Amino acid sequence: MYQMNNPIIPGFYPDPSICRAGSDYYIATSSFTFFPGIPLWHSKDLCHWENIGYALDRHEQLRMNPKGLSAGTFAPTIRYHDGLFYVIVGNMSTGENIVVTATDPAGDWSEPHFVEGIGGDPDLFWDDEGTCWCAFSAFGGPHRGIVRQKLDTEKWELTGDPIFMWGGAAVDAPSPEAPHIYKIGDWYYLMIAEGGTEHMHAVTIARSKTLDGKFEGYVGNPILTHRHLKRISEIVNVGHADLVETQNGEWYMVALASRPYGGYHKNMGRETFIAPVIWEDGWPVVSPDTGKVEMTYPAPNLEQFPVVPVPAKDGFDSQKLANQWVTIGTPVNDPFYLSDSKLHIKTLADPIQTILPPRRMPMMEGATPEQMAEMRKKMMEERRGTIPYALSFVGRRQQHMSFEVEAEMHFEIKDENETAGIVLLQNNYNQIRLEIAKENGKQVARVIKYVQITPPNPRLLPSFSIEEVDGTFEMGKVEIDGTNFILQHIAVGQANSFYIGKNREHMIAVAENISGKFLGSETAGGFIGAFVGMFASGNGRDTGNEAAFDSFTYVGK
Repeated sequence: MYQMNNPIIPGFYPDPSICRAGSDYYIATSSFTFFPGIPLWHSKDLCHWENIGYALDRHEQLRMNPKGLSAGTFAPTIRYHDGLFYVIVGNMSTGENIVVTATDPAGDWSEPHFVEGIGGDPDLFWDDEGTCWCAFSAFGGPHRGIVRQKLDTEKWELTGDPIFMWGGAAVDAPSPEAPHIYKIGDWYYLMIAEGGTEHMHAVTIARSKTLDGKFEGYVGNPILTHRHLKRISEIVNVGHADLVETQNGEWYMVALASRPYGGYHKNMGRETFIAPVIWEDGWPVVSPDTGKVEMTYPAPNLEQFPVVPVPAKDGFDSQKLANQWVTIGTPVNDPFYLSDSKLHIKTLADPIQTILPPRRMPMMEGATPEQMAEMRKKMMEERRGTIPYALSFVGRRQQHMSFEVEAEMHFEIKDENETAGIVLLQNNYNQIRLEIAKENGKQVARVIKYVQITPPNPRLLPSFSIEEVDGTFEMGKVEIDGTNFILQHIAVGQANSFYIGKNREHMIAVAENISGKFLGSETAGGFIGAFVGMFASGNGRDTGNEAAFDSFTYVGK
């Protein structure tokens, strides 16, 4: 019998929301500042998942720029109601709350409906009378926790006053978020995440006999967490979950979690995991045999439905990028194009490495809920003027602890500022890249490591040793002539080695065994995972040049 292997969606695919339509299952995940936005996944057996596209794949649907990679789209919810699919999500780059609809998740999604007044991590729920409710996390004020309001799906407006539902299981619970409302039997359930999305993450639940009644937390909360396990466990920071019932009456929970390796380093970010659920005394019991998420489970009582794996090599023969590829920001500035079976990336002015320090939100220790709410309001107002554009970067998520990358690139330098190559990127400020450049009139291949540590909130992740220091480091360099190159990146755990050559029989080591331990959110900050990809830049000037990539190969080990 086949089995269910975790993570069901490996790599940086966090905040999973799941729904079922007949015998088809769909998952939506966060994408932050990467475009297209909100990856969508389809399965028939809950074990094999295929990326069928994105909910936000047109420029007019999603405005973002690359100034902060942990902005953009946070925590979507996907729901199926009365023959129509809905995705609701907040865009932290602009402060907009977006709803799109479709009759087929693999088809075109609607123009965006913008809804004012929604807080964080919005959810959609229809009661027995057909009223649509939007639940979300309130940011301060008298309703710190989860609130709900009616949503008029004709005018796309919230109506009525916010109704407080629950503040979480813990006393003064940090970050009550990710709400989902369910009607199961005679009970209304509210399931949320709390504890923050690092090591203390948890899933908790409350219920009420009526939607307007008081929601009482389960005495067995949290119903899922790994915060009681040692920090360097196989699976950590489990939380932000959603429930689904199969057509055969089985229950499952999808949740985000991470797989650290080489120490407490979560380079792949938060991934999508699954666990079975049973019900006892009207409450869910998750992973009932062990109480924690396991790497494997018996498959559900569903017919096996394998999907075709993504090819390791992309020769860019299509007129459209394959679903695994993304840019940083909304590419209204056309930083790349496909032509003659090549991916052409332009040497626009913005560098792949941002030289300004990241904008860090103040912790505001001791601030009142009202002060926190006011801070967020001002921040969102500032972001309404966001001008969308994208970096000259095309990449895909790192999905394995060890992997090999190879790119075939044609690049003729015409300006001393220009660079192009391949990159292992966690954000604007933490990356390792192999690039072609000119120094003192000579063409070189060099490996650059750029580090800027952003320690997490100590309340959510206790202190631990950080091995890196901030700075830009040249890890290796060789002179090389010509314009056609093979670029290779071999990662064995946290050891990264980079090679270059004009053919595969004569590859030269540029730098070997570079530690990538700084590429997890616990040191780099933010909410994303690592990407591998291709880039070009004029590093301050739009030089009108480009790098052409004949192919890109990613092989997970």
